[in-house]
Formats: sequence, structure tokens, C-alpha cells
Amino acid sequence: MDVQLKLEVREISKAYDKNSVLRQVSFDVRDGEFFSILGSSGCGKTTLLQILIGLLDADDGKIFKDGTDITALEPARRGMGIVFQNYALFDNMTVFRNVSYALKFHGVDESTAQKKSAQMLDIVGLKNFSSKMPAELSGGQQQRVAIARALALEPDIILFDEPLSALDASTRLDIRRELKNIQRTLGTTMIYVTHDQEEAFALSDRVMILNRGVVSQIGTPEEIISSPANDYVKTFVVDNLQTKIDSLRRFLT
Repeated sequence: MDVQLKLEVREISKAYDKNSVLRQVSFDVRDGEFFSILGSSGCGKTTLLQILIGLLDADDGKIFKDGTDITALEPARRGMGIVFQNYALFDNMTVFRNVSYALKFHGVDESTAQKKSAQMLDIVGLKNFSSKMPAELSGGQQQRVAIARALALEPDIILFDEPLSALDASTRLDIRRELKNIQRTLGTTMIYVTHDQEEAFALSDRVMILNRGVVSQIGTPEEIISSPANDYVKTFVVDNLQTKIDSLRRFLT
């Protein structure tokens, strides 16, 4: 079966004041795939995400979506949505208006915006919270609103920038399950940036491990665990995951 590529990233490089942040980063993302970019703080993963969506320009390299060069396109024309760690909701708008406003801002008529907003809030489990203000919601619920808003615009790709980092462990697990269910149901291509090995491996079809701006390995969770490409992958991923498993076993016995 032929694999349809949604995104092709070719030799992206970025430096600040001669400090190299990304060095010839290349990878592909398949249509409908959940693809994680995993790395420690400062490895360049957020910079890469900002380049993908068009908030930053790369110094070198190309980005293709569905075979079309989008390297120089402005963010609004890339067909991508983004969910940030800090939710970025409008505090003076209800949950429903936070979602519907995004649609109307992009030229969707009132009737369609109303229907689509209600549908997306139902999908993320907030159907009964439409009239609430963001301040009345928990952090996990606010993040669900941000996800609903991104989904409502029906982007080809949704990017996630460490979206669960500020949430407690139980809420993170709930939203992880929700994201995976949404991805399976809607078939949306998702690119997820995280420093959490467990999170990346639980959610992803494939994972790209970034170390100091260089791609260390790309593969399925099973491939990476069974055959780490180098010492960094073994230490950062395999050994860390094993430590978490051992700690859990000690706790349960």
C-alpha cells in the first residue's frame, strides 16, 4: 500500500547569532499520522514547530505540504492549526464564543460557525460548558477548548506545542486519551512536540528524537526501544522509560 505524505521537511536549518539551533533537519509526516517530536529542553523542537507553521523563517531548507512548497507562505495560508501550552483563550468570551469567533474570523458564516462550534465542543466533551467563561474552567477543560477551536477550522495538520505540560498527571492522561480518540475518529494529521518520553510513546505512530538541533532517530516506538540509533537515544529514551517502569513496579509491590 502506498503511503501518502502530508508533510515533507527538507534540511531545515536555523541559527541565532551564529548559535545553531536546527541543523539540516529532514523528516516526513504521513497523512493521518500522529507524529511526535521528542527532545529535551533547548533541543530546537519548539523552534522547528514555529518554522512549520510560519511564525519563524528558516535560514535554509524547504517545507512541502501535499507536494506544494509552503516554505514562504504566511501562517494563515498553510492549512495548519496550533494548540499552545498556555491555551491562548479570550478571557472575555464564553467557551462557545472562543470557538465560534475563530471560525467567523476566518470568514465562516454565522450559521455554519454555530453548528461547527457545537459539534467540536461535543467531541472534546464540553457540550455542557458552552456558556462558561475560561476562568470558570479547570486547566484541562481550557486546553480542551483550545483543541476544539483548532479542530473547528478543519486544518490539514494540527501542531501541539507541549500542550499538557502545565496539567496534573490525571488530567494529562485524560486528554491524551481524548487526543488519540479524536485523531482516530477524524483522521487528522497531528504533530506533537514534547519532552516527555512516556507521552510521546503512548500517543505516537512514529517519533522523531531531536538532540541539539539534529535528528537522532525516527521510528515507531517499538523500533526505537528495540534498536536505539545511538547512545543519546538509549539514555534519553530507553533508559528513562525503563526507570519509570521500575519505579512503578517498586510502588506496586
